[in-house]
Amino acid sequence: MKRPGALRQVLITVLILFSTTAIASWNNPYPEEDERKNILYSAFRERPKTFDPARAYSSNEYLFIAQIYEPPFQYHYLKRPYTLVPLTATSVPTPVYLDKKGRQLPRNAPVAKIAYSVYEIRIRPGILYQPHPAFAHDADGRYLYHELNPQDFDQTRAIGDFPQTGTRELVAADYVYQIKRLAHPKLHSPILSVMNDYIVGMKDYAVTLKQAYDKIAAGRDSGIYLDLGKYPLTGAEVVDRYTYRVKIHGKYPQLLYWMAMPFFAPMAPEVDRFFSQPGMAEKNLTLDWYPVGSGAYMLTVNNPNRQMVMERNPNYHEEPYPTEGEPGDGPAGLLRDAGRRLPFIDKIVFSLDKESIPRWNKFLQGYYDRSGVQPEGFDQAIRFTGEGDAEISDAMKQKGIRLLTSVAASTYYLGFNILDPVVGGYTERARKLRRAITIAVDFEEQISIFENGRGIAAQGPLAPGIFGYREGRAGINPYVYDWVDDKPRRKPIEFARTLLAEAGYPNGVDTATGKPLSINYETPATGPERKAQLDWMLKQFKKLGIQLVVRATDYNRFQEKMRKGDAQIFDWGWNADYPDPENFLFLLYGPNKKVGNGGENAANYDNSEFNRLFERMKNMENSPERQAIIDQMIDIARRDAPWMWGMHPKQFLLEHAWMSNAKPHNMANNTLKYSRLDPDKRAELRAAWNRPVIWPMALVLGVLVAGAVPAVLTYRRRERQAQGR
Repeated sequence: MKRPGALRQVLITVLILFSTTAIASWNNPYPEEDERKNILYSAFRERPKTFDPARAYSSNEYLFIAQIYEPPFQYHYLKRPYTLVPLTATSVPTPVYLDKKGRQLPRNAPVAKIAYSVYEIRIRPGILYQPHPAFAHDADGRYLYHELNPQDFDQTRAIGDFPQTGTRELVAADYVYQIKRLAHPKLHSPILSVMNDYIVGMKDYAVTLKQAYDKIAAGRDSGIYLDLGKYPLTGAEVVDRYTYRVKIHGKYPQLLYWMAMPFFAPMAPEVDRFFSQPGMAEKNLTLDWYPVGSGAYMLTVNNPNRQMVMERNPNYHEEPYPTEGEPGDGPAGLLRDAGRRLPFIDKIVFSLDKESIPRWNKFLQGYYDRSGVQPEGFDQAIRFTGEGDAEISDAMKQKGIRLLTSVAASTYYLGFNILDPVVGGYTERARKLRRAITIAVDFEEQISIFENGRGIAAQGPLAPGIFGYREGRAGINPYVYDWVDDKPRRKPIEFARTLLAEAGYPNGVDTATGKPLSINYETPATGPERKAQLDWMLKQFKKLGIQLVVRATDYNRFQEKMRKGDAQIFDWGWNADYPDPENFLFLLYGPNKKVGNGGENAANYDNSEFNRLFERMKNMENSPERQAIIDQMIDIARRDAPWMWGMHPKQFLLEHAWMSNAKPHNMANNTLKYSRLDPDKRAELRAAWNRPVIWPMALVLGVLVAGAVPAVLTYRRRERQAQGR
């Protein structure tokens, strides 16, 4: 039998290689069988610390647990300003007000007469938890995995190693149990100090649980179950199977916003008991790592060093996509799925990707469905119009990529220490000095240079989207801006110099001493990456002839200076916990001063009229009356200028053409259930964008083949000659 020639073998190899190349994309990081499945792909940069809803408070933790745990309320996905709506509850309750003797008061009762507010929350029947071994039981109703011994953990490394799962109905007692967990001595909930001030009996309850836990633990560190059902809490009690009641001191309407956070999501006692068994913590089988909820998704793979996977909860209750929103939502396609059952996506894969450049490249290749705008790719993705508005670049448009922007419910500002004898005080001279500096520090320029346009200059303490914030001409700070061509324009530097002279510092020289005005600037910004920003800040003060002394220190030293009031000008910022003006305006409330009281009023601003109005406003429902009070407060703050107001950051989100239903929401975290994708369109575009560049390999193989031909021919000729002898 004749063997194939060497030349033929080479050609066959090349053909096989090229045909294989045409079929598969060599750089696809996902299994080929998942190519057209309904899976969302995303990335995470750092390992979450905890998934326990009583402890978690960071955005990288909420990214996961907000899809899994369900508080009674949530934010409407499309409406702005941000609006609370029921999630598992039948409605958002209206509180009942009581006096000190427990007698009901009218809705319009003066705040001073309200001793207690009572919220009664009714849960929808029929909601089930996700499948989980904590609920598994035998035919007699006995739990299968609640009395485990050390040998049972020999082959157990993950929740999936338990072969049986179960579920049960969500009930009101689960919500009460979770409220009690906020006081658990081993959890150290970050909101316990706040809830101690409001939930009736909470402070004493924490003491009770500490004593009970210490007695049960008897010195042990793990494997201790504290049955909270044995310890009643006055401020949180079960009314019936589907109803519970929360009682707080005084009037505090912001409680409803807290109750839309995972802190107030339900916790089944069976789950707590399951994870509290001896041996669980040693295997990392804890609520810190394995959340159990009733939400749209459940965590099925927890490998924070590589990949986290959430899959559709097969027991998820019926929830429709919103049927109404803002006027522009319909034309934008955000109501195409109105009334359809959530969620739309079956599975979400988060891959650990710490470096920004690989993340950006994978997004451009279609391997991540959405992305923030990375600094390395900003110029590639974004361009600015003549009016200064950001839009997607032509290169991104050709790929069908869309840009979504939103202004965060945050504020970053430069503050004046009002206790300081130079920049502080409430005299007209002090106000003019602060206003002059506020005008001179050009935050529009700062946003353009250092933030790539991702922000808007602040006109006051409130961020857009918060009740009380005013748009347009009515919302500008008249001490710093003029209204020109239908937009705010910072007052000219000449005006700032006039104010400075009127304050007693013509050209930056103190008329009392004849010496240049020198001001210290405290900042935790250190390192070469911040040098350009600090140099820019020096130039802003130089416009007025003021000598700025930058005192950059590490964060701990910076905080110590702030606590002691050893600052003149400083960096500060605030991210809102909930969308209420109280959560911003309290930053200027006198009793919240940093010095002496340890509060969040870092400027140590203390205006008696502002304080009086704040106390009236803080517990009011949103109304024209509340708006009028807020207007007065903001005018007072602008006049006194305790801050340079700074900026509200703008968030940029990019998404591919196969994604839909995206609308940035700066308060809601449980929004993945609204997302929709077209996996077939994604597969087609991925294939088009990731065709292997094979001509270099073909060239190399061609050279090899060409080089091999003479050798093969010579070999064959010699072989024939040998046969002829």
